[in-house]
Amino acid sequence: MSAGQPPEVILYVADQARARTFYAAVLGHEPTLDVPGMTEFDLGGATLGLMPIGDIVELVPGITAGAGQRCELYLRRADADAVLARAVEADGRLLSELSPRPWGEVVGYALDPDGHVLAVARC
Repeated sequence: MSAGQPPEVILYVADQARARTFYAAVLGHEPTLDVPGMTEFDLGGATLGLMPIGDIVELVPGITAGAGQRCELYLRRADADAVLARAVEADGRLLSELSPRPWGEVVGYALDPDGHVLAVARC
């Protein structure tokens, strides 16, 4: 990676359009890229990519759909309450309301429609 290019986290999703709609609602803005095979959102210093699981299965030998490709997206947001509410409204599943955690942050957890963990910390 050359200087100036932000890191990218890619979540493998069953339905790219559904995932795009979910994360647009949760993040409160539209993607910076939305083409067949990849949707990207600017996270302010990093990029969130959404790729259909079928595409990565074709691209990378040895990956099997549904065989543990899970990731936690950890966001620090002043509007953490609103972010979690939008996640639930967009068909996510609330796992835990915002509450103090042992590491000193107030964090809530939800699952996106593909089962990836969305953690939202109040900053």
